[in-house]
Amino acid sequence: MEQVVLTIVIPCYNEQINLEHGVLKEVYSYLETLKICWELLISDDGSEDRSKELIKQFLFGKENVYLLENPHGGKPAAILAGVNQARGEYLLFTDMDQSTPLKELEKLLPYLNSHDVIIGSRLDRKNAPFYRKIGSVVFKLFRKLILLPQINDTQCGFKMFRTSLVREVFPKLDYFKGNAVIRGWRVTSFDVELLHIMQRRGIVIKEVVVDWEDRDRNQSKSKGYLRESMEMLKEVIKVKYNDLQGKYRSF
Repeated sequence: MEQVVLTIVIPCYNEQINLEHGVLKEVYSYLETLKICWELLISDDGSEDRSKELIKQFLFGKENVYLLENPHGGKPAAILAGVNQARGEYLLFTDMDQSTPLKELEKLLPYLNSHDVIIGSRLDRKNAPFYRKIGSVVFKLFRKLILLPQINDTQCGFKMFRTSLVREVFPKLDYFKGNAVIRGWRVTSFDVELLHIMQRRGIVIKEVVVDWEDRDRNQSKSKGYLRESMEMLKEVIKVKYNDLQGKYRSF
């Protein structure tokens, strides 16, 4: 059996609308052009709509495409399930809405052998609502004041890691230490803590500009944006507090 070089993990929670618009067909069509051995893991986070049914229909008869069925635990939990199952030497997180299309991987692949962490960075948020553009600027300015000042975009959902490294670090995130009940879809700042831990370990993080255009047809995600933004800011402050307390020194 050929060694898998790249595992692509796509978390999924109630993505029926995006799935019906053919995002997985687009992803698979691109993957078929790759000259490296790959696998695609779609990690469902306890979806309550027809997502799992549509995914199963799509992957029927296709090789190297798998559905992971998980209880609802939030996006980080769905990603962790993919991290634990990955067979590739490298692992890429990407979002189901494909606002950053998978073909942008071409911009990350040249750094595959020289860096353990390669992240996508958005210079423009095409078609994003105005309030989200303003919110992203405020979040970035605040985050840079206290953490990762050299990184422009910590929140782009397009990140590649050496699998052995992310498998060691990801379960240590503060997200997994609480007992909070996760309900519905929500944004988190787990990316900030993940990248901060990598930096604390002396890992060089390569940031690469990628195209991004809001293609998310799931309008339910826009509910409670202000509340979610405040929660994200609190999470960044907590990472800084943990750092000052020395909690990352042994990571």
